[in-house]
Amino acid sequence: MSAPVNVWLNRTYAENVFFIEQLRAAPRPLRIHATHVDPDSPVLAVADHAGLEPADLTPDAYVAFALDYCARHRVDVFLPRLHQLAISLHRPEFEAVGTALACPPAAAIAAFESKADGYAAIADAGLPTPPWWLVRTAEELVDAVDRIEAAGLAACLKPAAGAGGEGFRVLTREPFGLHRLAGWDSRVQVDQVAAALAEAARTAPGEAADLLVMPYLDGPEISVDCLADRDGTLLAAVGRSKARRRRSFTTAPQYLEPARRLVEATGMAYLSNVQFRHLRGEPVVIDVNTRPSGGLHQLRLCGLNLPWAAVQLALGERPDTEWTGDPAGIEYTLVSGIHPVLPRQAAPVRTGLPEAQLVH
Repeated sequence: MSAPVNVWLNRTYAENVFFIEQLRAAPRPLRIHATHVDPDSPVLAVADHAGLEPADLTPDAYVAFALDYCARHRVDVFLPRLHQLAISLHRPEFEAVGTALACPPAAAIAAFESKADGYAAIADAGLPTPPWWLVRTAEELVDAVDRIEAAGLAACLKPAAGAGGEGFRVLTREPFGLHRLAGWDSRVQVDQVAAALAEAARTAPGEAADLLVMPYLDGPEISVDCLADRDGTLLAAVGRSKARRRRSFTTAPQYLEPARRLVEATGMAYLSNVQFRHLRGEPVVIDVNTRPSGGLHQLRLCGLNLPWAAVQLALGERPDTEWTGDPAGIEYTLVSGIHPVLPRQAAPVRTGLPEAQLVH
C-alpha cells in the first residue's frame, strides 16, 4: 500500500470536523494533521495527528512556524485558514519543502480581506451587490441609515473585516424595552452605535472602526460552494439554500453563473464560497469566502467530495466532479454529532519553535 498523503488543516473552525470526515472517505490513505491553540477544539479530536499551535504570533512568525511544521511532518497538502494571505504569499517556500498549498493565490485572497474591497472586486466582475456604505463616524452612520430607510428598507451593519456573522447587527430606531431581553435579538439602536462612534472619535481619533452599513435582506440565503482548478477555472459549483430548518440544493443559473464569473475573474483557485441574498426579488452577492464554507460537507448528498477533490488538485491530479441525478430535488435538515475531546491539559507557554505535540 502506498504511504498516506499528509494533509494539514491549521487553526480552523469546529465545523471542519465534517471536512475531515469527508477526507477520510477518500479512496486512498490520508493522514490528517490538525493544529489549534485550543486543546478542546473538536478538530483535534478527529485528527490523526493533533498539535497545539503557538499563540499570538505575527503573520510572518506564523509563516515560519508553518514552514517548520510542514518540513518536519512532511506535509504534502496544506489547507490554511488562519493567516491564509501571509501563507499564500510564501507559496514558493512551501513548495520548496514539498508542500502544496490548497488555497487561492494571494491576489484573490487580498481582494476579499476587507468586505469593502470585496464589494469593489464583485462590482469589477460586473456582478450586483446590495447598496453599501463604509462608515467611520456617527454622521456617516446616520446618513447611511437615513438613505436606506428612505428606500423603505431596514438597515444592518457588520465589521468591514471579519468572518462569518461576527459583529452583524440589525439597526433599529425602536427604544429598548424588556421584550428585547427575550429570545435571540441581534438588533441595536442607531443612536447607541452613533454615540459609540462619536465617543471613539473623541477619545481615540486614530482608531476609527470600519463598519459597513447596508439594507437588511431577507432570506433565503443561497450559499454556492465552488471548486476551481489551479488556474481559477470553475470545475464544480452547487448552491445550498436554507429556510429555517429546511435545507435544499440549487443549480439555478442566476446563482451559479455569477459565482462562476466571480471565481474566474479573480482566479479563485481551490475551494471558495459565494453567498447571495435578494434585494427586491433579485439575487445580489453579499459575501465571498476564500476558504471552504462550514457547510461544505453537505454536498456529499449530491455525491460530491470537494475536500478530497481539492487535495487531488494540489497533488496535480484531475478530480471527478460529476454527480448523478438532480441535486435540486434533495431536501434535508441537519443534526450535529458527538465527538470525544482529548485528555484535558493546559496549553504550554509558547516561546518559539518547535511546538509541542499532542499525538493520538
